[in-house]
Amino acid sequence: MLQSWRIAKAAAFLPKQARVLDIGSADGALFQQVDGLAPGCIGIDPTLQHDVDEKNYRLIAGEFPRDMPSVPSFDAITMLAVLEHFPEAAYQDLIEGCRVFLKPGGRLIITVPSPAVDYVLKVLLTLRLADTMSIEQHHGYEVERTAEIFGPPGFHLLHYHRFQLGLNHLFVFERAGASNFTSQLGKR
Repeated sequence: MLQSWRIAKAAAFLPKQARVLDIGSADGALFQQVDGLAPGCIGIDPTLQHDVDEKNYRLIAGEFPRDMPSVPSFDAITMLAVLEHFPEAAYQDLIEGCRVFLKPGGRLIITVPSPAVDYVLKVLLTLRLADTMSIEQHHGYEVERTAEIFGPPGFHLLHYHRFQLGLNHLFVFERAGASNFTSQLGKR
């Protein structure tokens, strides 16, 4: 239910017929729930056992940006309840990867849970009301850093709001115009 709610919040900011890259896609729930996306969408997730090819999207078993294939830029990138799993040492590669794979003017849509969610999840896990989750990977992420991490010059914040009783945060960024940076990603 919470995943569907996050997807619905993000979908409201996806342009019609957008080609989307979903970082942390799991089983491709976003592509299954959102109608009107363009063919050629890609999801990437390190928890997948193998790549999956569906009619309008592809799931890649791997880490972003290291395991991304060479593909045309996307209209939008989503990271729904994923950013808090990246260690701080990976932020620069994450930012660079988003710049490389997102078209100028494209949208970067991120949801980040409040730190209070960790306590709620621990209780739900203890009561066996939730499946095993990787909350130990949250690294004490501070939600307010999101706008700083994806700030200018590469991105600018278009929209922010809290939802799910204030326990989740939605950030919508726009990628700045034509870039003048050199990719440091190595394998693409």
